[in-house]
Formats: sequence, C-alpha cells, structure tokens
Amino acid sequence: MSSLSQRACDHLAALLKGFGLAADTLLSNWVDGGLVAGEGEEITLINPATGEALMSYRDAGAGLIERATQAAQRGQREWMALTASERGRRMNAALRGLEGHEEALAQLESVVAGKPIRDCRAEVGKVREMFEYYAGWCDKQHGEVIPVPTSHLNYVRHVPYGVVGQITPWNAPMFTCAWQLAPAIAAGNAAVLKPSELTPFTSVVIAKLLEEGGKRVSQGLPKGLINIVNGLGKTTGAALTDHPTISKLVFVGSPQSGRMIAEAGARRLVPSVLELGGKSANIVFADAKLDEAVAGAQAAIFAAAGQSCVAGSRLLIERSVFEQVTTRLARAAEQIAVGLPSDEATRMGPLQNRRQFEQVTRMIEAAEAAGARVLTGGKRPEGLSDEAQGYFIAPTVLVDVTPEMEIAQQEVFGPVLVAMAFDNEAQAIQLANETRFGLAGAVWSQDVARAHRVAGQLRAGTVWINSYKAISVMSPFGGFGDSGFGRSSGLDGLREYTVPQSVWVETAPEASVAFGYGSGVG
Repeated sequence: MSSLSQRACDHLAALLKGFGLAADTLLSNWVDGGLVAGEGEEITLINPATGEALMSYRDAGAGLIERATQAAQRGQREWMALTASERGRRMNAALRGLEGHEEALAQLESVVAGKPIRDCRAEVGKVREMFEYYAGWCDKQHGEVIPVPTSHLNYVRHVPYGVVGQITPWNAPMFTCAWQLAPAIAAGNAAVLKPSELTPFTSVVIAKLLEEGGKRVSQGLPKGLINIVNGLGKTTGAALTDHPTISKLVFVGSPQSGRMIAEAGARRLVPSVLELGGKSANIVFADAKLDEAVAGAQAAIFAAAGQSCVAGSRLLIERSVFEQVTTRLARAAEQIAVGLPSDEATRMGPLQNRRQFEQVTRMIEAAEAAGARVLTGGKRPEGLSDEAQGYFIAPTVLVDVTPEMEIAQQEVFGPVLVAMAFDNEAQAIQLANETRFGLAGAVWSQDVARAHRVAGQLRAGTVWINSYKAISVMSPFGGFGDSGFGRSSGLDGLREYTVPQSVWVETAPEASVAFGYGSGVG
C-alpha cells in the first residue's frame, strides 16, 4: 500500500471513530435510533485517488431491512401523533446535531467519494438548507375544498404514504440523502434509505447527528423515523424494494437500475419516483456573450468530474463561432486543476470507481474509432504524483462528432464534452431533442425572445438561459423519458411523498343515501 493510501485509510478510520462508527465490526447502519453492524458479506471500499483498498464493512442484508421497516412503522406513528408545527420545530432542532461537525462531514465525503474538499464543504451547507426549507412546509400543507353540487362538504387533504424506501447514488451521497429525507419526513413519512454501497458513511452520520441534535434542546426526531441501511443492490436493495411495508420507492441513479426499481414497485403496485441520467444539451448561439458561455460550458461538464446527472455533456454551437468556442473551451479545460481530493487547490478529482473509469475510457476510445477527434484530454492528466494512481481522466473535449455516435447519445458520466455545430435555430432544437434523455438543457443568447422560444421547445425538465446548474431547493427538479419521472425539490417534491385523500361530509339535516354508483354527484 502506498503512503498516500495509508494516510487516507488512517484519516478515514479517525473520522469514523470520531462519529462513533468504529468498532470490532464497523457499525455501518443506523436502525431504530442506533448504530448497527451489517449481517451479510464483506464489502471493500476503494480509494478513488489511488485505486487501493480503504476499508471494509458488511452488507446489511434482509434481516436488517426487516428490523428497519418495523422501526420505521413505529417511528412514523409517533411522528404523526405530533402536531404539524411540532414536527417542523423538531426538524429545525435536529440541525443542531450538525454544529461543530461540518468539516468532519466534508472530509468523510471527500475521502470516500473522491470529491474535492471544497465541493464537499459546500454540500454540507446544502444539507442544512434542505431541512430548513422542508421544516417550514410541515404546517403549511393546506388542503382544498371542492365545490361539489350536492349537500356534501368535500375537502381534500394530503396524507403521508407511511414508510418510504429510498436509494441514493455514489456521485453525491450527502446531498441526495438530505434531498430525499427532508421532504419525506416533512410530509409525515418514515424512511428507510439505502445509499450506494460505494459511498455508505455520510448518510449514516447525518441520520445519527440529526437524531442526536434534536435531543440536545428537547425531544427530537422519534427513533426509527430515519433508518440508513448499507449494502449491495442485489441483496439489501432488493430486500428493501420488495418489502411489503414500503409504500413508495424513490430512486436516484442510472436508467438501468431505475427500470429494475420501477419493475419491483409495479409487481407490488407501489408507485415510484425515478431521477435518472441525462445527456443535456448546452446551446450556444453566435450572439451569446461568448466569455460567459465558455465559462458556463466548462462548469456544466467538468464540475464533479462530469459525474452529475445534469452535466452539460453536449455542446451545440452555431457554426460561425464553432471553432472559436471549442478552441477557447479546450484551453480553459487544460487550465483546470486536477488532483487529489484533499488538496485545497483541486477543482476536479478522480472518477469515483474503477467501473466508471473503464466505462468512460471505453466510450472515448469508441468515439475516436468512429471518427471523433480529441481536442484536449482523453487520457490520464499530466503532473499527478506517482502515488495518485486512481481513476483520473483529464477534462476532455471531442469534436467531429455526429449525432448518431454512442458518445452523443449515451450518458458518459465523466469529464467528456462532445461539441457539435448547428446552422439555425430549428436544427439546434432538433439536435438537442435527439436523445432518449430529457433532464436539463441551456440556451446562451442575447436575443431574449429567441432564448425563451428555444427553451420552450426543449424536452427537458430544467432549462437555463445564460446560466447552467442554477438549482434551488424551492424549485422542482426531474426529467422526461430515460431521465425518469416524478419530481424532487420544491412543493412538487413534497407532494411526491403524499397521497390526496378526498373526504365527504353530509351536511343535509336528513341524509339520503341513494342506491347506485355515483348517484347525486355531478
């Protein structure tokens, strides 16, 4: 083992010990208000920066899923016995648990996920933002009164599903954990969440800190309201999606896995929300402010090493400025500081795992074989230390790409940008929509009318104009087609965790119940 890997292992062990997870067998789950070891096979984590082993933990397994779902049922009943205002107060109070642990949380995320430490610090703030926002919604989930043409009072209320199952990905484990937990419990549900087996720890720590935080000031979140179970998809994940207690499934990840989740839910007639992949188009017209467009295109694809569902992986450029934009973008890409996640100067780290590294490398090679040309990147970055033998790929820009190529159609999930030219507005829209994905897109132009016109014709759940990756917990997020269905964030994200219940009250002095379906209802 290299000295760099040894330092990372020691650092991770110290972080886990500080959070109380270290024991003879690693306590890698949070179930019924306590840390619990897994019961299944051993899973080894790999350091993305070195490609060497970091630590091992045990798969949770079906037995622990059973314990978690039972605990969740108890926790949800206790949670719903509280007033809505009290639930909101307790969610806010739970955030006290994060105080003083922000840096350690960021370090934990950086070591295991391979993300630059600067990015991880920002994501800790997002956890707080998510819970604060949804805590405010607890006592503002108003119903509706329907003016039915009878003597009845008919009102609609939004009730929780009960226990929801959530599966989150390895590219943003801390962010997606809070992204789904906060609206779920604000809506009145309990949750059993399985993070990716590649990035298991920050979700466990967040659940632990939240439950402990509320109890510092008064009564906190009920035991069992939040449960985190870690393990493989084929074991722990399957046990979760197939469990009869789970009333709704929420999945963030790849389209391939998303289909399996949807099928599992369909077998039990359980609804699901799927936030899947993307192949988002960044459209640059000749009249755009090109400095801003180049900077936006760079951030859209190379932030997080391209491991983002909304990555702007297709750059569509008006032909008259194509060479100018791609040349400037290639130069900018070559200036990105690629390095170890722990280095404060690093702006782009490694890919998270070997499978992803091999997939990205294969797709670049296949694109070249099909006729694409690498303008910059396409290989291991220069200047890395000898110990940094992990999953690094330099920021890559490809030109001479045609729409039918795999690299132009399939999600790469890496720092790879394909640039294609268009001649007019109609062709730009056609190229942008020529994919099975529909998660995001952007338009760069100083012509306001055209920008709105094009944005309205893009088949994408989120569209930016003269910007990219502007997101807010207040705004709904989701896609079309292979990008999934359902929404996260905002009121729409909260509503995904509730079911409308229609209540009818007879107000006539003497009720008359007619015999026959729909009698008296207009």
